[in-house]
Amino acid sequence: MDISKKIVLPGEEIDLNGMKQGNGIYHENGKYYAYQLGMLQVYNNYVNLIQLSGKYYPVKNDRVIGKVIDIAPSFWILDIKGPYPGFLHINDTPWKSGSGELSKILGTGDTVFAKVNEITESKQIWLSLKDAGLRKLEGGHIVTVQPTKVSRIIGKAGSMVNMIKEMTNVKIQLGQNGIVWLDGEPDRVLQVIKILKIIEEEAHTSGLTDRVKKILEDMR
Repeated sequence: MDISKKIVLPGEEIDLNGMKQGNGIYHENGKYYAYQLGMLQVYNNYVNLIQLSGKYYPVKNDRVIGKVIDIAPSFWILDIKGPYPGFLHINDTPWKSGSGELSKILGTGDTVFAKVNEITESKQIWLSLKDAGLRKLEGGHIVTVQPTKVSRIIGKAGSMVNMIKEMTNVKIQLGQNGIVWLDGEPDRVLQVIKILKIIEEEAHTSGLTDRVKKILEDMR
């Protein structure tokens, strides 16, 4: 039985059909339940619950784009568009720095592509740049989308976002917090922004990948 795109209510029991528990689902007394209202999506044998609406709530290992809003002696404070700011300690970066030198590495307003490394009981969100592809984002343009639509923009096994990259020659970095970094020719970047809005509005519909491909072909 295909459970993809099934809408579930908060607390509703979910039959994983032999697959693995993903984001947005909790385990209790041998059964699995939905944290909130959302749509089920299967990816790499994991069943994930995608919020239909709402703000971003961090989950460990999420990839996010954050902007530095303050600097402490040994860590940066970042806006990740969540309920709480994110913290990036110098030890969780590839850089080395003495006291008082953090601003020379990342200044206020700088942007990074990071992962959620830990969420403490007191709701502190600690980030890391120690993984493949994580880095400071130089130049480019930042746009926002609904966090709940990021998985649709990525597509199955990256099919949607890779198609957009190939057909526009625009570099795209997607944060699961709904922040998107784009870098390319200005007219192409504008095309990608238009495509992202279409995907946002039509994420729940079928045949979307084919429609997006046709729109991109017409833009050439």
